[in-house]
Amino acid sequence: MTHQRIAIIGAGMMGQGIAQAFAAAGHRVDIQEPDPGHRAGILDRIRRSFRDLGQDSAAADRIQPRERLEEAVAAADIVIEAVPEDLALKQRVLAAAEAAAPSHALLASNTSVIPITRIMEPLRDRSRALGTHWWNPAHLIPLVEVVRTRETADAAVDAVTGLLKSIGKQPVEVRKDVPGFIGNRLQHALWREAIALVQDGVCDAETVDTVVKASFGRRLAVLGPLENADLVGTDLTLAVHGHVLPDLDRTPGPQPLLRDLVASGRLGMKSGAGFRTWSEGQREEIAARLAAHLQRLDGLERG
Repeated sequence: MTHQRIAIIGAGMMGQGIAQAFAAAGHRVDIQEPDPGHRAGILDRIRRSFRDLGQDSAAADRIQPRERLEEAVAAADIVIEAVPEDLALKQRVLAAAEAAAPSHALLASNTSVIPITRIMEPLRDRSRALGTHWWNPAHLIPLVEVVRTRETADAAVDAVTGLLKSIGKQPVEVRKDVPGFIGNRLQHALWREAIALVQDGVCDAETVDTVVKASFGRRLAVLGPLENADLVGTDLTLAVHGHVLPDLDRTPGPQPLLRDLVASGRLGMKSGAGFRTWSEGQREEIAARLAAHLQRLDGLERG
């Protein structure tokens, strides 16, 4: 696929990772960030990330930080919104992008959970609008969920899917626009049960994490849940479900334990405590181990 001009709105962790993925594949990227201090450090952070991966940091020269959205999208072939999870903000950003970008530009949202249909409501031409849900860290995780709405043109889905494949990503099509799409619905179903186990006194948070990492978590990279169900047999799966599903947590909203943690300021690693307590050294160690693990997996897949 020929190189295209990519515009990214929002230079947080996700926006920078998406920019890095496209720049590494040879595309020109404009990334918009209104905060001057944060904008000034974008290229240094991305160059450092390239070096940490053992890659040529000169690829960051393909990225141009922009102050104004109109500048970022003026020559774009695809615009990817990567601002915080605020519906009204995303709607304003994409409406502004539609007004300022070329008429052929595809308009995508990187939301994790908000239905794409809701985000794209203010647009005049919704046939070129869709979701592209990247996973953090975006430059290392291969999956991108391409989410269509009822109004998304097949050509838009095909174009984005082809573009993502061309930069080494693994796009999957989400055929029905539901909150959380596929990955986050699966992930947060697990998280809800994990929180419930701690809340109900079955075990502590560290034990939950140990059980996942030391058992079925080790299989997940090569054996998905429905592959596993077929492996053990759908008859055994049915029998197990008959015993365990009636007892699983069915809380319709966030659980009291999670609400209490947030209310008390225990916000996770960024505050030093959440379900578990964390030092700055532990936080850095986990980030380094995750990056190294993802790099090893990438090397195995490419090898």
